[in-house]
Amino acid sequence: MQRLKLFLPLIIFALVAGFFFSTIKRIGEGDYDPNALPSALLNRPFPTFSLPRLNDPEQQSSRQDLLGTISLVNVWATWCPSCHVEHAYLNHLASDKGVTIFGVNYKDDADKARRYLQTKGNPYRLSILDQQGRLGLDMGVTGAPETYVLDHRGFVRMRYQGPLSESVWQQKFQPLLDQLYREQQLDSTVRKEAAG
Repeated sequence: MQRLKLFLPLIIFALVAGFFFSTIKRIGEGDYDPNALPSALLNRPFPTFSLPRLNDPEQQSSRQDLLGTISLVNVWATWCPSCHVEHAYLNHLASDKGVTIFGVNYKDDADKARRYLQTKGNPYRLSILDQQGRLGLDMGVTGAPETYVLDHRGFVRMRYQGPLSESVWQQKFQPLLDQLYREQQLDSTVRKEAAG
């Protein structure tokens, strides 16, 4: 037992070094993406919630508002510098590419957020006011911006942390969205055949 205690630091060092070198190897092979954070929601329904809408605080939004279409859920805030960077691209996605985007205004001042959208444009079909961060907590948000891809049934199919850009869109989002549109079409065909 005494001899094992002598070798314990060496064993721990070997394990840590092995982990370090395997990570370095993955980075070198391009198999590592620092923005690919795991999500407990992946392939699960988007969390249920009841929160006010940013532009109409008297009206509540819920998970039901997000169903029926393939969409993005973008977590944003006026205090987030990266959100300012990606905002023009979100406007482009919504107006030029017809992408449905729902916003989650995260831990922000509602008046500032409304002025922000009036000044910079509003890419969101609706923006949910999450001042306390409860929905963000249920989503597993670690900061802003974060973007989630929802399929037409409201299941989370991807989570991306960081600002969106054309290169990120083409590499990460477009292939998944193409797949989701095919799945939606197949699902619709199967339902029509079952009903007819």
